[in-house]
Amino acid sequence: MKLKLLVSLVIWMTLLAAASNSLAAGGVVKSPNQIAPERYVYYPGTEVLAEDEVRVVATGTGMPDQRRGQASASFVFEFGNGEKMIFDIGSGSMRNINALMIPAEFLTKVFLSHLHTDHWADLNALWAGGWTSGRPVPLEVWGPSGATPEMGTAYAMEGFKRAFNWDYQTRAFKISPIPGDIAVHEFDYKGVNEIIYNRNGIVIRSIPAIHAGDGPVSYIIEYGDLKLVFGGDTSPNKWFVEYAKEADFVIHEAFATPEFFVEDYGQPPQLAWRACCEFHTSGPAFGKIMSEIKPVHAVAYHTMEEAHQDLLLAIRSTYDGPLSIATDMIVWNITSEGVKERMAVSADRASSVPGPTRQPPPDRNWPDPTTDFIKAGEWGPGFNAQNEMLNEHARKYGIEDQDWRPAKPWYEPDR
Repeated sequence: MKLKLLVSLVIWMTLLAAASNSLAAGGVVKSPNQIAPERYVYYPGTEVLAEDEVRVVATGTGMPDQRRGQASASFVFEFGNGEKMIFDIGSGSMRNINALMIPAEFLTKVFLSHLHTDHWADLNALWAGGWTSGRPVPLEVWGPSGATPEMGTAYAMEGFKRAFNWDYQTRAFKISPIPGDIAVHEFDYKGVNEIIYNRNGIVIRSIPAIHAGDGPVSYIIEYGDLKLVFGGDTSPNKWFVEYAKEADFVIHEAFATPEFFVEDYGQPPQLAWRACCEFHTSGPAFGKIMSEIKPVHAVAYHTMEEAHQDLLLAIRSTYDGPLSIATDMIVWNITSEGVKERMAVSADRASSVPGPTRQPPPDRNWPDPTTDFIKAGEWGPGFNAQNEMLNEHARKYGIEDQDWRPAKPWYEPDR
C-alpha cells in the first residue's frame, strides 16, 4: 500500500511539474469567450521553429511487438533551419510519422542505430509510401558497418532492394524510378566520436554502443549551441558516459524490470534478467548514467507504458534530474534556454501533405514489367467509362501530353 501511494505521489509530482512549466509558457484565459492557450499540446504543421530551435517527436517508443497504441523505436528531429531527420524507424512508426503532416520530400534522411527490426522495419513504409504520395527524390540512409560485411547496413540495404524488387520495378515504370533509389552511407561502427554527417550547420557523430553484437551505435547531434544525443539500443558503456556529458537533450533506452517481463510480457526468467540488464539498460542503470553525464533533460524510452510507474521509481533510485519517460507522440522543443514538453494532437487518418516540388513523370525508357499476356486481359468498356473524368483532370493540370490511353487498343475517346 505504501509503495502504491509513493508511486502515485511521484507520478503526480512529475505531471504537476510538467503542467506548471506549460502553464507558464501558455498564458491565462481571461474571458469566457477567448481561445485557450495551447499549454499542453502541439498541433503538427502549425508551428514554425526558431532558427536555433530543435523539435523532437517520439514516433515510436515501445517493444518489437508493436501495438496499436505504441510503435517500435523511432524519433523525428526537426531543426530550425528546415532540416528533418528520422532516427530509427521501427515497426509501426510510420503511422505516427505520417500524422506529423510533413511532406514526403522533406523526410528523406534516415539514421539507423542498428539493424534489429524494431529499429528499421518501417523503412519499407517510408520508402514506398513517400514514393506513392509524391516524393520527388531518393532516400538517404546512414548506418553502421558490422564485424563482417554481411552484418552491416550496406548489406542490409542490398537485401532490402532484392526483397522489394517487384515493388521497385513496378513503381519505377508506373510512377518514376527516381524516388525508389536509396543512397546508403555506411560508416565504421568502431569510430569514436567521429563525424558521419556534416551539412547545413548540423554535425552528427557516432560512438559505439553495446547491444547483442558488434555494430550498434549511438548518435551525437550538434546544432548551433545545442548538443543532442540519440542512444538507440545500448547497455551501459564508457563511450556514452564520456561523449554524452552535459548534453542539452539525451534519449537513452530504459527497460522494465525482469519481473515485469516475466509476469506481463511472458518471457522466461532466464531471458528476462538478461534482456533487461545485460544487453539493454535497466531503470537503475539508466539513472546512474544520467547522474554521471548530467544532461539538461533526459528521456527514457523502449518500455511498454504499463511499466512506466515501476520504471520511474527505479530510475529515481539513482537519478533526480530532469526526466521524461517517453510515450508515442510526446514532443520536446529544445533551445539553449531549456526544454518544453507537450503531446502532439494528430488525426488517426492523416494523409500525406503535398510539398513544393512536383514528382517527375514516368521514364518512358524504363522496361515495362507487364507482359502482353496480362495486357490482353484489360477490359475496354470499364476503362472507357472513366474518360470524361480523366479528360477533365488532364485539362485542369495541363498534362494532356502525358495521356496514357491512346496507346491502348481498347481506347475509344468518345465513350
